[in-house]
Amino acid sequence: MGKTLAYKILDAHRLNGQMIPGTEITVKIDQTLTQDSTGTMVYLQLEAMDVDAIKTELSVAYIDHNMLQTGFENADDHAFIQSVARRHGVLFSKPGNGICHQLQLENFGIPGKTLLGSDSHTPTGGGLGMIAMGAGGLDVAVAMAKGTYSLTVPRVIGVRLAGKLRPWVSAKDVILYVLQKLTVKGGVGKIVEYFGEGVKELSVTDRATITNMGAELGATTSLFPSDENTRQYLASQGREQDYVPLAADADCVYDEILEVDLSQLTPLAAKPHSPDNVDRVSNIGSIKIDQVAIGSCTNSSYTDLMKVAAILKGNRVHENVSLVISPGSSRILKKLAQNGALADMIAAGARIIENGCGPCIGMGQSPRSGGVSLRTFNRNFKGRSGTKDAQVYLVSPETAAISAITGVLTDGMTCGRSLPDIPPETFDANENFLVRPDGREKSRIPVEMGPNIKPFPLNEPLPQRLAATVTLKTQDNITTDDIMPSDSRLLPFRSNVPHLSDYCFELIDGSFPQRCRQAKRCAIVGGENYGQGSSREHAALVPLYLGVRFVLAKSFARIHRSNLINSGILPLILENPEDYNTLSLNDELVIEDAPAQVAAGDPILVTDSKTGKQYKTLANFSPFEAAMILAGGKINYIKKGE
Repeated sequence: MGKTLAYKILDAHRLNGQMIPGTEITVKIDQTLTQDSTGTMVYLQLEAMDVDAIKTELSVAYIDHNMLQTGFENADDHAFIQSVARRHGVLFSKPGNGICHQLQLENFGIPGKTLLGSDSHTPTGGGLGMIAMGAGGLDVAVAMAKGTYSLTVPRVIGVRLAGKLRPWVSAKDVILYVLQKLTVKGGVGKIVEYFGEGVKELSVTDRATITNMGAELGATTSLFPSDENTRQYLASQGREQDYVPLAADADCVYDEILEVDLSQLTPLAAKPHSPDNVDRVSNIGSIKIDQVAIGSCTNSSYTDLMKVAAILKGNRVHENVSLVISPGSSRILKKLAQNGALADMIAAGARIIENGCGPCIGMGQSPRSGGVSLRTFNRNFKGRSGTKDAQVYLVSPETAAISAITGVLTDGMTCGRSLPDIPPETFDANENFLVRPDGREKSRIPVEMGPNIKPFPLNEPLPQRLAATVTLKTQDNITTDDIMPSDSRLLPFRSNVPHLSDYCFELIDGSFPQRCRQAKRCAIVGGENYGQGSSREHAALVPLYLGVRFVLAKSFARIHRSNLINSGILPLILENPEDYNTLSLNDELVIEDAPAQVAAGDPILVTDSKTGKQYKTLANFSPFEAAMILAGGKINYIKKGE
């Protein structure tokens, strides 16, 4: 039996373990990336490990999230990241260069390589045929220090693409369709691999849009084969020498297959407040809109923005609509300026904002109260835009642009306009936004640390008796945005966990921090898919700081589960989901003989100390994960020299 492409790449990088789904393997990591929202913690952790040199082929520190400098905090974080990057031989990408995933695709992605990033949308690199995975910051720091990463072998979903997209239907509609079919939980514990005749109809940037939003499926990663389209893209970026043809074996067997006929798709939109709440634009109807935002790591490519410029040319943005556009990279912005497309956007009434994440993470451009915002982004969780009662729809760049003109949500297939083909372009390299390591000895390069940067919290070794008070009970699909909000108020404090602790679960229950401080040792009860969304480890570090020691849930999102374990917090799955209904706020829960139970494996018994009721939970810890839990987290484990 042949191999899937995902298993070929993982097997080629495997250092130990067997390629058996559900078991743990350790793989060599070729490249890492960080961004500044998570990066400060990553580099604090890298410094704490005191390594002489990083072990990856390439590591890049990008500044693309916290670029709004209304105080010293963001600038101090950037200076800190740049100083540590210089100390450890990490390439530094300055503010304004662009979004990490777009830049990695343009400059450094190589088919068949492994990439680990401290951002959940790192799977964007799968558009080039990479195994590109998002992870918590500590996992990325360890990958830089040791050149390795351990993961549970996923199963592989095959998505067979047939046909060809019609005008006004784009790659964004493909991934929205997949999300509609599989849901935000459908990819957990799995890799999504695209194959079939329809693959050749999609450019690399189309593919990157699709693999980018594989994160919303909860998938470990998504990827496409590396073919002639891949070669052409790398050639356009001046990197044809990096091309490697890659594909799954013809006789490989997928664990499940989803059939997608591209020619049958229509413009789609994800309605508030989840990326899988998908319907046809024509079914949603001509709702009045207040804002359109085009860009993000999902849809800020050159081709995307050229289509937008073509739609806007000679037209006017509706008087009741604010249109903002953020190109994905300085290379793209330069080309748009050279060929006149930028002038067409501005003439139509569009606002051009800095190359970066910006509105996607709530860093500026929040909609009006109760406003309807069409966004080409990847997430529309409630409050993520910075406006709690905003109604955010996720759409393609084509749908966004034509709707900005009409003032209502519009299906481009019904507007009677044609779309031009965008001819391929070549791009000049630009090193002016990059700072390369200067080769000095590490000891001669000081760390620049401003007053807003505080130490990350550390747990203690697992005690014999682990007792905690339930200080929060949540519903299904709690996101990391719910746990630790991300907006323009709080992003400048990403390096200050004590400050962030006052806002933990603010969107769910503002009294949570106070209850935790009263209880000292805390537990959280969660529903299905607890911790979906961003890779930010602050959603584990801040609860740790507040005293959270274990979480009981029906199921966990992959990255957040890893982040909890890295922090020494036990993620425990209720064996009987009905037990969720019997757990309540202020329950006193205890795990007796905790180290012995964790070391022995499933099940782990949790007892209500008042009623005596026992809850059987499944931890599914690998030996490595169990060892980290026993030590009180990954940093403690590493400090022990294990």
